[in-house]
Amino acid sequence: MGYVQVNMSKISHHKQNKGVAMSKDTLEKLEDHIQTLSNELLSQQAIDGSWRFCFESGTMTDSYSLLLMKLLKKEHSKLQEEIIYRMIQKQSSDGLWRAFPDEKSGNVSATLESTIALLYTGALNSRDPSLQLAKEFIQNEGGIDQAGSLTKVILALLGHIDWPMITRIPISFLLLPNGSPASLYDFVGFARVHIVPIMIASHQNFTVRLPNKNMVDNWLPKKSLLPKKNSYHSPFHEKSIQYSLETVGIRDNIRRRSLRFGEQFLLNRIEQDGTLYSYMTTTFLMIFALLALQYPANHPIIQKAYRGILSFQFPTITGGKHIQETTSTVWDTSLLLHALQQAGITSKNPKIKSGIYYLLDRQQRKLGDWSIRNPGTTPGGWGFSDINTINPDLDDTTACLRALAPSVRRGKYKKEWSRGVNWVLSMQNRDGGWPAFEKNTYKHWQNIITPDGGDFLGDPSSADLTGRTLEFLGNHLGLRTNHPQIRKACNWLIQNQLQDGSWFGRWGITYIYGTWAALTGLRAVGESIQHPSIQKGIKWLHSIQNPDGGWGESCYSDVRKKYTPLDESTIVQTAWALDALIACSSKPTPAIEAGMRCLFSLLKKPKTSLSTTYPVGGGLAGLFYVYYHSYPYIWPLLTLTHYKQKYGDPA
Repeated sequence: MGYVQVNMSKISHHKQNKGVAMSKDTLEKLEDHIQTLSNELLSQQAIDGSWRFCFESGTMTDSYSLLLMKLLKKEHSKLQEEIIYRMIQKQSSDGLWRAFPDEKSGNVSATLESTIALLYTGALNSRDPSLQLAKEFIQNEGGIDQAGSLTKVILALLGHIDWPMITRIPISFLLLPNGSPASLYDFVGFARVHIVPIMIASHQNFTVRLPNKNMVDNWLPKKSLLPKKNSYHSPFHEKSIQYSLETVGIRDNIRRRSLRFGEQFLLNRIEQDGTLYSYMTTTFLMIFALLALQYPANHPIIQKAYRGILSFQFPTITGGKHIQETTSTVWDTSLLLHALQQAGITSKNPKIKSGIYYLLDRQQRKLGDWSIRNPGTTPGGWGFSDINTINPDLDDTTACLRALAPSVRRGKYKKEWSRGVNWVLSMQNRDGGWPAFEKNTYKHWQNIITPDGGDFLGDPSSADLTGRTLEFLGNHLGLRTNHPQIRKACNWLIQNQLQDGSWFGRWGITYIYGTWAALTGLRAVGESIQHPSIQKGIKWLHSIQNPDGGWGESCYSDVRKKYTPLDESTIVQTAWALDALIACSSKPTPAIEAGMRCLFSLLKKPKTSLSTTYPVGGGLAGLFYVYYHSYPYIWPLLTLTHYKQKYGDPA
């Protein structure tokens, strides 16, 4: 898609239509909470204008960091001690680690990775009673065969299992041209930067031997007693790939050329801080791949990559330190700037201006891998993390544009605005929806490579991204359903609504998130409240509302692909559900009023309560979930503000 002309006069002021008046008591509570949240946020701004909150997940990245310290002989006593402290805190009394708090039986991958890392550091002994419980759990679940694909890669790198246990794509796959029926660029970018270093290490049959390996071997559960849950086989065969390469003139030294391609692929995607694509796990894998290619451990690239990983450390609320998978600085800053301005802080406020300057400095100007399937489009997106310069995404870009909108209405930053809007419009998938990172990458054969394939390898259109993009285009650009791209996106959302009225959200938990995004998006572009899809969505939200008036959904929804309620309401999911209902009602309904009372109550709970800290960010089904420390501020503030904007002055 070429350059899209943007009519600057259409930028909406995003004002809600007034409904019936609210009570004076409700208004006072609203204003009090809005003021409190706004003041707290303003006080937490960093000197560079950003907001820096922890992007907290489970123990996976902590485990990998400890292993890397051991491998590179850089065991920082203080930092290592703080990481270990958090990891042991996360271990339950039954000896297990979990991917999310209500995971009843424990998590095989999290338990394996945490135990192995702590054994290698010497923080735990294999005879520890809790580790015997963990071993029995893994054995009863079916052994290490039931672990996630990345966990098995770690076990192979450490020499605990053979590489052939893991599905291997031949290294020559890297040379297949982009126009082939299958190629590396059919995978989304964040998957590619995980896959390539794994392919290099696997092809080289590379392993390392760390001190304490024998103790870890003795602890590891033996061969599985239960059959594997799934059997996955690679659709790629060496002979068929070699034949394909020969047809395009690549015949000699295929493996050597493949390794060189893989090496250069990694080196070309290293960020300024030394990390690969700004992720901890990819950087960890890259270090092993470079070692497999005979790079010495003290090579400057490896040393800088290690320092980049250390820069991801963040102190946690309950003590200890966490090595984040990445930083969420751009995401948090853009969302908070938008929320604060919606709440009444003017764009002329020095703190808002400082935050805007920070975002403007992070707008991307380089062509990244996204341009392979979207040629001819000028860069203009934003990435998720502070140091991301080549991997923009739709959600971050629309979030940054929302933050800029009030300033643009004052005549500022029109060039940056146009570049961002054009990039967003150009990224629409051919099916009408929007992806997260790269357009038109999803192919069904990805699902048969690994058990995690459908969630990890492709970037199909999703209800949350499509809904969020529509919300931006409708509320901030004034586009409506008579616009061809908007109509196509609305049709995609309507066609992908589930029978019960909900939508599945890829990057949040899960059906509440997807339904909130879809409903607010459809309403923003002018879809009627009476539309059957909107009515079904409202009915579904009503049907899952808790007795206390709030909403709470378990990460099990993401695992089972079926709505699973949480035992209690969470502050973020309650805010999402309420925001959707507010967008779909001209007056405060009983469900909305009950939700508001619950939200007021949740805002008074301790910041360490489950309702605040439950992970509502999606990552990899059953394996990786995120507790955004910024979310308990952002989403309640926006919802309270939208309620006040729509329902007017007190009666």
